Amino acid sequence: MSPSASSAAQADVAVVDVGSNSVRLVMYRLDGRAIWTVFNEKVLAGLGRDLAPTGRLAPEGIAQALQALVRFQAIIDANRPANVYAAATAAVRDARDGPDFVRRVQAETGLRLKVLTGGEEAKYAALGVIAGSPRAEGLVGDLGGASLELTRIAGGEVGSGITLPLGPFAFPTPFNPEVAKTAVARELRAIRSGFSARTFNAVGGAWRTLAQLHMRLADYPLGIIHQYELGRDDALEVARFIQSQSRGSLERIEGISKRRVEALPHAAAVLEGLVDGLGLQRIVLSAYGLREGLLFESMNRLTRQEDPLTAGCAALGGRPQGAEPLGAALEAWLRTPFDRLEPTFGARDAVLLAAVCRLADFGAQLHPDHRADLVFEQVLRAPIAGADHAERVFLACAAFGRHTASTVTPAPHIVGRLLTAERYQRARAMGAAVRLGCDLSGRGPALLSRARLEFKSDAVTLQAEPGWETALLGEPITKRAATLAGLLGRELKVRRAGAAAAPVLEKGPVG
Repeated sequence: MSPSASSAAQADVAVVDVGSNSVRLVMYRLDGRAIWTVFNEKVLAGLGRDLAPTGRLAPEGIAQALQALVRFQAIIDANRPANVYAAATAAVRDARDGPDFVRRVQAETGLRLKVLTGGEEAKYAALGVIAGSPRAEGLVGDLGGASLELTRIAGGEVGSGITLPLGPFAFPTPFNPEVAKTAVARELRAIRSGFSARTFNAVGGAWRTLAQLHMRLADYPLGIIHQYELGRDDALEVARFIQSQSRGSLERIEGISKRRVEALPHAAAVLEGLVDGLGLQRIVLSAYGLREGLLFESMNRLTRQEDPLTAGCAALGGRPQGAEPLGAALEAWLRTPFDRLEPTFGARDAVLLAAVCRLADFGAQLHPDHRADLVFEQVLRAPIAGADHAERVFLACAAFGRHTASTVTPAPHIVGRLLTAERYQRARAMGAAVRLGCDLSGRGPALLSRARLEFKSDAVTLQAEPGWETALLGEPITKRAATLAGLLGRELKVRRAGAAAAPVLEKGPVG
């Protein structure tokens, strides 16, 4: 399972993850820094179910896991990915018969499982969080069936980590909240000074289910787990609510996986203990974890340093980042004018502009009458890393504005809740600017260098090089520029190089 020295521009890879509760195969396509899931199958075998009372793997879990792994190997053989990573975690690591299970897996399936140490498991979960959100800080907590891994992260680097016996299978059944809380408090007492944090990045299926429940209780309009956030009070409220419910009550909640309900009260008790014991103020859900951490480590240094949002948008637009000349040219053309505007996301404005430009060609193969609405929905819900929910909605609105000047944006309940009026207006302006650049240049980078766009306090100025005025500044382009000027609340001025600016009477969104 040794990582490769470099990552190809595009490659298919497979990860087999033998956990304490689930056994899973995920097939990925790597477009440089962008990670796309193309196949995902899991079996909740419960390998670690008998670990606490017997110290051994559950016999039924072994049978189910082996059956799943035989199938997974057949899928891998049929698809022939460039690399295969196969790892086992806490249950196999801690069980007395874990080594026998690993040998049996190799004999019956051909898969060579690498049994991760507790430190390695914590490291890869933290790397996965960084792969999904390079700005992530604080503490990573990966709750599996048998253990909880805690790891510090800061500045895109993995710090110290620890594994604790706090997974649901490490406790006697039936679930007893007081026993769980006492155990959490006992384990945290010795590590509080080294692992207290303001932000907690939650990894694991049980915590994702907890977040789904909170979304429903909060009537949250965007059903995407990755980068969903809960404040301290919200986390405590939903954790205590879950612990107060019977299993039957939890199973009747629409949209909550019944297979995850069994571990949900335990996950809630552990989260409550972590919030109180480590001083957590903000809980951020990550859909990226150990498996993505394995992939992230396999990438070369330059690829890891790429921005995942920009890379993901370039790949979504149909071209990997290095082969995307239009997006890069648009970014260069629009960077100076947009830098003159008051920032709406702080330093993130530059990243969002780069991402929107990489989406310039996205939707080109869709029907023009429906393109804007379809692009909005796809960008809003695409599994792109590196963006929080507000930024995701911003990108969707900008992509919508790339294809239409309509003021009727889809999903107003989502847009209104997650974007301020100022950010929404900026998204529309950014989309209109990309539309102007695409139409002016015929969607090719060469002609962009023949024109210049400027934002001044009272005007948007569009200027062509001498001899290029007729080719670049006709009526269709003037209308696109007028739409942009109107969205920025400025007058449009079209001028030839060296000549006085000629104001355009049309002002406001048109065409």
